Amino acid sequence: MRASRLVQLLLLLQTRGRSTATQLAGELEVSVRTVYRDIEALSEAGVPIFCEQGRGGGVQLVDGYRTRLTGLTTDEADAVLLAGLPGAAADLGLGTVLATAQLKVLAALPPELRGRATRIADRVHIDAPGWFHRPDETPTLATIADALWHDRRLRVRYGRKDHEVVRTLDPLGLVLKAGTWYLVARHRADIRSYRVGRIISATQTGESFTRTDDFDLVAHWAEAAEGFAKSMLRVRARCRVEAAHLRFLRLGFEPAAVTEALAGATAPDAGGWVELTLAAESYPVLAHGILPLGAHAEVLGPPELRAELAETAAAMHARYHP
Repeated sequence: MRASRLVQLLLLLQTRGRSTATQLAGELEVSVRTVYRDIEALSEAGVPIFCEQGRGGGVQLVDGYRTRLTGLTTDEADAVLLAGLPGAAADLGLGTVLATAQLKVLAALPPELRGRATRIADRVHIDAPGWFHRPDETPTLATIADALWHDRRLRVRYGRKDHEVVRTLDPLGLVLKAGTWYLVARHRADIRSYRVGRIISATQTGESFTRTDDFDLVAHWAEAAEGFAKSMLRVRARCRVEAAHLRFLRLGFEPAAVTEALAGATAPDAGGWVELTLAAESYPVLAHGILPLGAHAEVLGPPELRAELAETAAAMHARYHP
């Protein structure tokens, strides 16, 4: 375990540069005291590592020091050609860079692992988009990505449902969600998400901007995605469902709606039924989500939804029992 941790510590310093002992301890999930012991061990092994005290100090390697990739396990070698999505890299104009990086990594592998790693590409292919999903045309993506890499401000024309808007944006990140690209950008004081396929034109203004150190793309996207999913749940209905069929809610409702419904569900009654509130973006969508449950669910309200389902059930009965 310690040998693996020493390699991880060395690679952290090599890729991130100067770090405090506290930061390293958090990353390695050990105590600060253990970090100092590991630093001493690396120094004794001939690694040019040193510490600077005081404000702005930290642990770092001598400038220019690089270690070779050694000691990879079989599983790590298997993962070499699975890191990243080639399609996404190509979209961003990094396809050649990715291929070159993989060749360099493979060249550094021991011969017995190199062949195993190259076989991965022949046996595993990652196809991120879902079925029946046609990716957006994204002719502006390369321009957006270039602005993102260099912290350059963008002027974009963005197509909404019935009109276009012009925005000056500070690009903060790109997200590939189920085969669709989204730009996360700051517009004035707000951080918003823009579907890249709807960006009609994008030009760099020539201005630079300063990214805030506290912006976390992964955390922001997770929060924004959850907020978007909840915002779509505009209508609700009180229902009762047989407990044994609750698992089928996921077939007709969004995950956020199912989570909300189950969180507020009552305990099963003597007959095995629970009461809960189901949500969707509209009453027709709500009705379509409930219908697959058949006789195992009942809408208690609102009355108009009960009437709609009763009418649908009557029409189905008439069709199958003329």
